Amino acid sequence: MKTVSRISTSLFFVVLLTLSAGVNAQDLTKVAPQGFSKILLENDQVRVLQIESAPGVAAPMHSHPDYILYALTDGKLEDTEKGKAPKVIEFKAGDVMYFHAVTHTAKNIGTTTAKMILTELKTPVKK
Repeated sequence: MKTVSRISTSLFFVVLLTLSAGVNAQDLTKVAPQGFSKILLENDQVRVLQIESAPGVAAPMHSHPDYILYALTDGKLEDTEKGKAPKVIEFKAGDVMYFHAVTHTAKNIGTTTAKMILTELKTPVKK
């Protein structure tokens, strides 16, 4: 009976850890590789991230609220929204792009490190 109790307790903690990891897994700063993103500013209105993605590096599945992307360098990303086919996004240094809230992965399929400033809007934009 003690063995069953220990197994039940162990399973409970495994499920609890899995669920809490799933909540945190949505934040890019938590799931991306070391050095991929850095928070430059965060307040109740916005979060500004500096992104540096080396060729071949992919950010795991994560979410953003509505956001603005400012390209510091030229780049080429493969963007895969949850449940959709991948699409290629190419940009030049100085390009500014607006995106609605999304859950996706992004992989640098270019030949150089892609550097960007990503500004997440904490107050949704009216569509």
